[in-house]
Amino acid sequence: MVDHQDETKAAYDGVVELYASMFADRLETRPFTLAMVSSFAELVRETGNLRAADVGCGPGHLTAILRDSGLNAFGLDLSPAMVDHARQAHPDLRFDEARMEALPVEDGALGGVLAHYSTIHTPPGELPALLAEQARVLAPDGLLLVSFYATDSPEPVWFDHKVAPAYSWPVDRFAELLAEAGLVTFARLLHDPASERGFLDAHLLARLDENGQAAAVP
Repeated sequence: MVDHQDETKAAYDGVVELYASMFADRLETRPFTLAMVSSFAELVRETGNLRAADVGCGPGHLTAILRDSGLNAFGLDLSPAMVDHARQAHPDLRFDEARMEALPVEDGALGGVLAHYSTIHTPPGELPALLAEQARVLAPDGLLLVSFYATDSPEPVWFDHKVAPAYSWPVDRFAELLAEAGLVTFARLLHDPASERGFLDAHLLARLDENGQAAAVP
């Protein structure tokens, strides 16, 4: 049986050039998203730990934005073809192949983790472990910015994403999963969809509880 991650990796390997051409400058036309990424970078700088991982970095455009925002940023992605493209496009940055549930990062090492629509292909039953892994690599008071598609449905909704099957999430339920992983959500942004799917775009900004303990969602 083919693992869903193998399917996702193969799907993204097959669309590298098209994907990169579509998204390389996309944030310049998405002011809400850019504002959240900029806020994330500023808050990470304030922690004093400038190391930040762009998890599911794709062609590396957001990794470069984080670097330009003053962070010591590097990118990780499941797709070897995406990693190769990112290395060629941004030769001064580090990019490595990695699975999100097994990050090649030591415990408590990072000031920030960016997961920009990179959790959307994860089946609901596997998402808690993935979020726990992102919490593992964060230093106390480290920050996670996770972006995903939101739904008004009480449960996650499967949909046929153009690259690989994906899920939209009820925002409150996603925030609960972050809390279970020890991440306190302190800012959220929902805005109108940028595609025909009709889902809202959601961004949750969370901080690792200083004791590394699960915390209640405010």
